[in-house]
Amino acid sequence: MTVPLKMLIVDDSNIIRRKIERGSDGEMFKVVGSADSGVAAIEKFKALKPDVVTMDLTMPKMDGIECISNLISIDPKARILVVSALSDKATGIEALEKGARGFLCKPFDEKKLSDALKELVQDYV
Repeated sequence: MTVPLKMLIVDDSNIIRRKIERGSDGEMFKVVGSADSGVAAIEKFKALKPDVVTMDLTMPKMDGIECISNLISIDPKARILVVSALSDKATGIEALEKGARGFLCKPFDEKKLSDALKELVQDYV
């Protein structure tokens, strides 16, 4: 068995953070931390060096788009999956242009989450 990939969950909703943690495949991913704002996400990203980040877009202090830019400047190879209720195409495209590698719309079920995470890391494993 391979070592699970380290995952950081970034969302201002505790309910969503828990749902992502429960829905991520424990053999494939190990949640090493979570953050409720972009500011906290950057600190944890530097400290924990996760392989995968799930990123909400609407958060206090620093939104997901700005946070994605910051994370990519720290690690250009960061694998970021946007998980957001914002389903307008312009925002999704902006997130991808900033460096996110996938987009999952809320609400989501465990299968959609699992599929999106597997797609995010398909070339990793």
